[in-house]
Amino acid sequence: MDEQALLGLNPNADSDFRQRALAYFEQLKISPDAWQVCAEALAQRTYSDDHIKFFCFQVLEHQVKYKYAELTTVQQLLIRETLVSWLQAQMLNPHPEKTFIRNKAAQVFALLFVTEYLTKWPKFFFDILSVVDLNPRGVDLYLRILMAIDSELVDRDVVHTSEEARRNTLIKDTMREQCIPNLVESWYQILQNYQYTNSEVTCQCLEVVGAYVSWIDLSLIANDRFINMLLGHMSIEVLREEACDCLFEIVNKGMDPVDKMKLIESLCQVLQAAGFFSIDQEEDVDFLARFSKLVNGMGQSLIVSWTKLIKNGDIKNAQEALQAVETKVALMLQLLIHEDDDISSNIIGFCYDYLHILKQLSVLSDQQKANVEAIMLAVMKKLTYDEEYNFENEGEDEAMFVEYRKQLKLLLDRLAQVSPELLLASVRRVFSSTLQNWQTTRFMEVEVVIRLLYMLAEALPLSHGAHFSGDVSKASALQDMMRTLVTSGVSSYQHTSVTLEFFETVVRYEKFFTVEPQHIPCVLMAFLDHRGLRHSNAKVRSRTAYLFSRFVKSLNKQMNPFIEDILNRIQDLLELSPPENGYQSLLSSDDQLFIYETAGVLIVNSEYPAERKQALMRNLLTPLMEKFKILLEKLMLAQDEERQASLADCLNHAVGFASRTSKAFSNKQTVKQCGCSEVYLDCLQTFLPALSCPLQKDILRSGVRTFLHRMIICLEEEVLPFIPSASEHMLKDCEAKDLQEFIPLINQITAKFKMQVSPFLQQMFMPLLHAIFEVLLRPAEENDQSAALEKQMLRRSYFAFLQTVTGSGMSEVIANQGAENVERVLVTIIQGAVEYPDPIAQKTCFIILSKLVELWGGKDGPVGFADFVYKHIVPACFLAPLKQTFDLADAQTVLALSECAVTLKTIHLKRGPECVQYLQQEYLPSLQVAPEIIQEFCQALQQPDAKVFKNYLKVFFQRAKP
Repeated sequence: MDEQALLGLNPNADSDFRQRALAYFEQLKISPDAWQVCAEALAQRTYSDDHIKFFCFQVLEHQVKYKYAELTTVQQLLIRETLVSWLQAQMLNPHPEKTFIRNKAAQVFALLFVTEYLTKWPKFFFDILSVVDLNPRGVDLYLRILMAIDSELVDRDVVHTSEEARRNTLIKDTMREQCIPNLVESWYQILQNYQYTNSEVTCQCLEVVGAYVSWIDLSLIANDRFINMLLGHMSIEVLREEACDCLFEIVNKGMDPVDKMKLIESLCQVLQAAGFFSIDQEEDVDFLARFSKLVNGMGQSLIVSWTKLIKNGDIKNAQEALQAVETKVALMLQLLIHEDDDISSNIIGFCYDYLHILKQLSVLSDQQKANVEAIMLAVMKKLTYDEEYNFENEGEDEAMFVEYRKQLKLLLDRLAQVSPELLLASVRRVFSSTLQNWQTTRFMEVEVVIRLLYMLAEALPLSHGAHFSGDVSKASALQDMMRTLVTSGVSSYQHTSVTLEFFETVVRYEKFFTVEPQHIPCVLMAFLDHRGLRHSNAKVRSRTAYLFSRFVKSLNKQMNPFIEDILNRIQDLLELSPPENGYQSLLSSDDQLFIYETAGVLIVNSEYPAERKQALMRNLLTPLMEKFKILLEKLMLAQDEERQASLADCLNHAVGFASRTSKAFSNKQTVKQCGCSEVYLDCLQTFLPALSCPLQKDILRSGVRTFLHRMIICLEEEVLPFIPSASEHMLKDCEAKDLQEFIPLINQITAKFKMQVSPFLQQMFMPLLHAIFEVLLRPAEENDQSAALEKQMLRRSYFAFLQTVTGSGMSEVIANQGAENVERVLVTIIQGAVEYPDPIAQKTCFIILSKLVELWGGKDGPVGFADFVYKHIVPACFLAPLKQTFDLADAQTVLALSECAVTLKTIHLKRGPECVQYLQQEYLPSLQVAPEIIQEFCQALQQPDAKVFKNYLKVFFQRAKP
């Protein structure tokens, strides 16, 4: 072996050596006989370096996994003998191999097992067992091999081919017949031998039993001698976690519902007698987490039994199963309320399913009602933050608690389904008593009661958020809590979690304020002062900005008395903060977007006359326009690139803010009706010069383009005079991405204004196409993936543009470009349909072709178009689907084929019998199609039902392709 290359296997080797080792590994993998050197090195124990041993196993692994079929019988035998002699050597080795080597060896054994067991090595396990006997090193390897085999055969995470899946099933069946009882016996011997002397081997063996139990005959394990031994292990500290997991796997095994119930009940009796149900006596939380999982498994299995028995009409046994469930509830509650969240989280499944049973019972006993209440109190307690939660710097523990809270929320929702009245009463009781003394209560207790009120909104059944109408007792309870929330002063609590929960809840129950509008001013003040938008914490300010906009939008009818006051108070929050003043504004630009939108909503939905609305909108937008002009001048003069970028960002924010205010308009309140057209036209005139700025053009163009999209919607035809010059600027020295983003703007104008923009489109049609073709024809590196993707997206955009033009009834825009240009465009559409393997673009191309045939394909169509139909469009309908890349199993491609069928149907519709004659006598014979199939094709084409032809066409091409 190349000793120099082997040096690179050491993790501390330098990168050159490591590279050399990797190259050597690749070389050995390809070489037909290099693996034999590795086999020999392992069998003869040539190397003592662990990394080299591991490397040798990797080479063998590759051989068995990918090249085994190519080996001769002698060579295959050599691999087997190498592994067995390596295993024998382990028995005598004074020091065991490192774990990573043992695991890799086990993987190679497992690969060889799945390859050879059914054919050449049926005595695999007997051979292994005869080598290892009860030697602890041997047993360790035997158990690792069993785990590796289990993961080859049944691991759900490994994706198997159907061939491998069939093979695995056959292996398991054969093992059940031939050797499973012997393996189980070996496990029993190992457990009995080592339970008190070697905990590591015992735990490994328990893991093996747990893994195999899912697919072997349960009676081999679920019997007195095994179960008693496992229960004994439950009392040995170093074994009990694994024993717990092993019992869990046994309990989880699918079996007859009555047998399952008996098994669980007998287990529980023993566990209870041994004191395992006394949770408070147990201090080891790791063990309790496993135990909780076991109890959860037992509870859920009993519930599954109950469900099956009810379904089968076996009422007597179902009663027993329910009784068995009920006797576990006290234990479940102890685990649910446990201060350790992992222990609690592991039992939630049982808890959830138990509530599901109660939901199905027509009447609950007193004990069951008490259980529901106990679960409710447990959920309320466990929802509470603990002292350690770090709000400033949330890490993994915090993320886990957030996830755990989501699980508890599911329980709360389920509780609401079982007993909504009880839930409402319980929350109301704890809410009222906590908020009475919130000043002297710890933050987590205040936060959780507001959180519970918030959660009720989703948990309680309602129609369209109408919590404050309908059911009187529910409405009055919620109204009462909301009134307490907004009048108690709790919004001043000095903790971010309470503040945020207050605002979230106020917005969640905005309908409350339509019933009691007198509370709106105090909530608005909370939003606007140091409790909300001016809070010392940035996270609170940011979230409040969003919630404030939601609050104002949902209550816009109630806002009229406060509009001017709000606009005055948010004035400083609207300031565009340019980079040079060093002043850190309270809100980020993303948060400011919400404030601008809110201002827009207040003005537009106000009851003011149009003149007043216009004046307010002008006050809102003029500072932006003035700032914009100054910053644009500064950008033109800026030398330093970093400064240029920050100025461009700021300009972009200004345009974005103006755009955002326009979201307030609607069909009921248009820009015109509000008298605001002039203000937005002024904005347009202010922003458009940015398009001709040579610096930072990506970011500036993108902002102005978005603004134009908004204005096309809001200003309607008033925007049209600005479009030509804007387009001209945007087409100057542009890249694929610029064009791709510009085309949707033109599509929007075309689809919206149709004939009104025909002159403009005719004028800019060829300049746009030249810009597109110029970018598409630029040479790119052969394997430059991103350039290829950009071109593909641009091609799609180009075809989408042609589709919009033809689909908006504007085909004369193309027709008026002169014969040469028209032909060039048509050729690109044919190329798009046939040559590029992009089904999305192909589909669009066939849609365009259908439209053009419909418009121009009749007797009075443009000169020469009928020729084009037969020379190019008809062939395209066949050449595209016949391509190897046209994959009829792909959904997008089938859609493209469907449009191809529409194109052929349209040609037949416009040209009639002449089209059928051309296909019959000229085109299809030229493709060597058999006469009877030509006949069949033409009959299908002439069917009145288009769907029949679509289905036929798919079959036609499936037959035609090799």
